[in-house]
Amino acid sequence: MSPQFTQSISDDIVFLQQKLRSSNCPDDLRDDIERRISRLIKTAQFGGFSNDFENLSKYIDWVAKVPWDKYTVDNLSLPNVKKVLDDHHYGIEKVKERILEYVSVMRLKMDREKTNIVNAPVMCFVGLQGIGKTSLAKAIGEAMGRKTVRISMGGLGSTYELRGKPKTEADAEPGQIIKALSSAGTMNPLIILDEIDKVSGNIALRKDFMAILLEILDPEQNYAFRDHYVDFPVDLSKVFFICTANNLGNISAALLDRLEVIRFYSYSDEEKEVIGKLYVLPEIMKEMGLTTDQLEFTDEAWATIVRPLGFDAGIRQLKRNLYSICRKVAKIIVLGRAKKVVINDKNAKSFIDENFAVM
Repeated sequence: MSPQFTQSISDDIVFLQQKLRSSNCPDDLRDDIERRISRLIKTAQFGGFSNDFENLSKYIDWVAKVPWDKYTVDNLSLPNVKKVLDDHHYGIEKVKERILEYVSVMRLKMDREKTNIVNAPVMCFVGLQGIGKTSLAKAIGEAMGRKTVRISMGGLGSTYELRGKPKTEADAEPGQIIKALSSAGTMNPLIILDEIDKVSGNIALRKDFMAILLEILDPEQNYAFRDHYVDFPVDLSKVFFICTANNLGNISAALLDRLEVIRFYSYSDEEKEVIGKLYVLPEIMKEMGLTTDQLEFTDEAWATIVRPLGFDAGIRQLKRNLYSICRKVAKIIVLGRAKKVVINDKNAKSFIDENFAVM
């Protein structure tokens, strides 16, 4: 090898060693990576150094991103948790009461064990689409002061996407669990596993996913979860997992046994009206730059807005209707046709996009 090439390799090795030193990974993993760096030096004289270097550099990058010893402190004040849940969600009192019960248990464990971090139950929110399962899970994370990351289980086409692809294979990278920890920057985030009942339409593949989810969620196993790419035990025991599902039919019995199932029920028209008035409409008007001097709703208009053509269990259709109204009002004001628009029971339907209404 030429002196120039030898110097280049030496610089690359120093670069890897510096990246490894900046990582707070466990000593056993650090020792393993140092051995791989030593092997890389030996293989340099036989060629293939560039490819091996890139693979190892990428691996060290991911290992350094895992927040191995970083944790946030839980805020388990019941009044605070209740306030945040109430601020974000109207109604569903039984659901919120159940959550407060679990938080109370966590608080007692925290006080007894004299710690700032406690294990959380694995909750599973079950109910129809649009009734606030995911948004309530995010509100719990906000109330407790935990970083929140969402993983869309319905979008996973391979078990590699959840558990990682071995570093010996092409395009190897960690799975969504390791990526969620890296994104959160802590080892105790709240991870939302969204729509676990839609994980795969293939029965055999779904069984594989259920087995991996069992390892991720089972407290008897998840203290040493092994991602195929990282290939080192990762402690998931302090992660707060909340799963969501429309129904429980596609979830294995073994996994269901580890879940605390909380059922969500449909909102009544009266609840939707309050949610629309106090929560949804103010946000949409602010987003679109409208003021109460430009847009007003009569009380009689809300019956049409809540249920224009049919029943919807959640509030997604309500949001679509209000977006439609606000867009049309914005256009009227910008064109100078009116300075203020009043939505009433007689004109409400004309402001709603019927193509998107629930039938």
